[in-house]
Amino acid sequence: MEQLAIFCTMLGVFAILMLVSLLSSKLSGIINMPCLLLFLAIGLVAGSELINSPLQSVTVVSGALMSNYLGTVSMAFILFSGGFDTHFKSIRPVLCQGGILSSLGVLLTAVFTGVFVWYLAGWAFPDWRISLPWCLLLGAIISSTDAAAVFSILRSKSVSLKGELQPLLEFESGSNDPMAMLLTLFMIGLMLHQKPGTAVTWIEYAKVVPWFLVKMSIGLAAGYMLGRAAVWLYNKIDFDYNGLYYALGVVVVLLTYAVAEAAGGNGFMAVYAAGMTMGNSRFVFHNGLGRFYDGLAWIMQALLFTMLGVLAEPTQVWQAKWVGLGAAVFLMFAARPLAVMICLLGSRFTMPERLLTAWVGLRGGAPIMLATFPLIVQLPQADFLFHIVFFIVLASVLVQGMTIMPMAQLLKLAGPLRKTLRVPLSFEETGDANSDFRELPVPKERIGQSLQELRLPNGALVLLIRREDRFIVPRGNTCLESGDILTVMGTPAAIRESEEQLFAAKG
Repeated sequence: MEQLAIFCTMLGVFAILMLVSLLSSKLSGIINMPCLLLFLAIGLVAGSELINSPLQSVTVVSGALMSNYLGTVSMAFILFSGGFDTHFKSIRPVLCQGGILSSLGVLLTAVFTGVFVWYLAGWAFPDWRISLPWCLLLGAIISSTDAAAVFSILRSKSVSLKGELQPLLEFESGSNDPMAMLLTLFMIGLMLHQKPGTAVTWIEYAKVVPWFLVKMSIGLAAGYMLGRAAVWLYNKIDFDYNGLYYALGVVVVLLTYAVAEAAGGNGFMAVYAAGMTMGNSRFVFHNGLGRFYDGLAWIMQALLFTMLGVLAEPTQVWQAKWVGLGAAVFLMFAARPLAVMICLLGSRFTMPERLLTAWVGLRGGAPIMLATFPLIVQLPQADFLFHIVFFIVLASVLVQGMTIMPMAQLLKLAGPLRKTLRVPLSFEETGDANSDFRELPVPKERIGQSLQELRLPNGALVLLIRREDRFIVPRGNTCLESGDILTVMGTPAAIRESEEQLFAAKG
């Protein structure tokens, strides 16, 4: 009974923390602070000795395994949701550059940061005996931009970037976490098998290349095949209860990760590929499932960042401040920019675009979650490494997260802010009708015409007109105004014909 009471207390405290974390997303917009930083802060206070909380019993070592499991599941859902919301048409022009950034860019960032920390420790802390592999492990853990942090900021209402920058940054952040995880596990394996008194040779380091290619290839293949299988299943199965389609969505994510890992691939790459495959396909309950994954990803972000905040000790984060500060400054102003410049050599991106790409290198929950792996296997000074990583993440999210938009404006890359209204209608593919749902902007040649004069084809129906900050229900004699957007429902062929008719020359 006592254990049940403790469990209920822990569950209630965690639910309250989750509620506060979710409500803090509104506060973050008011004070211009990434809400992910607030999630970390809430968890940090809840798990510290500053307040009398049941979560004080969760220490770094004892909670590492639990946090690692929770973090892995959370990252799987976050990456799947990111892939689901990524339109392949938008990332196709940046597929090559994004792929290079998410692979070679991560490797270069890890190497640059690791070597710098090694020299920094040897110069500033001569009594702090650490090896080059230990420093490279630190570099690997913090080498990737965090998908949750980047998605939450770039897809917020306060950020809009010109050109192909946003697709590039979102694709890179969604696909580079697998590389960081592989590098982390590879370095841990090297350190565990390293004989005392011997140095790791460059040949042993080079083994990461074929290992990476195999793991990523299996992950991509597994993700694509399971994504296609899920699309087929959604279109063929006929549940009696609509809620079961969303339950199946949870199964798809967990099964994709498990199958890819069991097959020897990378589970994170698999769930991202599966999400992108499903998001760019037509199947029953596609739209509702996308909204479900968005909400689930936000819950997982709050869970991940709050739990990792609980895991850290404020006093030990402060003890790691000098090493963490040095590594964070080098990472933000040298390692990441240098890696981006090398990876984007010969690309069509301008220098201001490359500078902004270098600055959008936020670190978040993924590096802190990866820092639990050394704790689990009890590597030397793993506790200190964890708090260095935590300090770097705090500095990155605080400094870079709050200055992305000012930096974009300074470099003249900020686009007009998109004001997204909640549409008072929702369309869901049920498999019963061959219908689609699309918003079409009204060209200037059609301003002043009525809906009747548009002569839209049979099978296309204008349901709503978005006009400034409101929606109006149209009639045949409704005249179109500048900036109007038509919400059209009909068959895919009728909508294509409507778009062609709408943009045809006024006759």
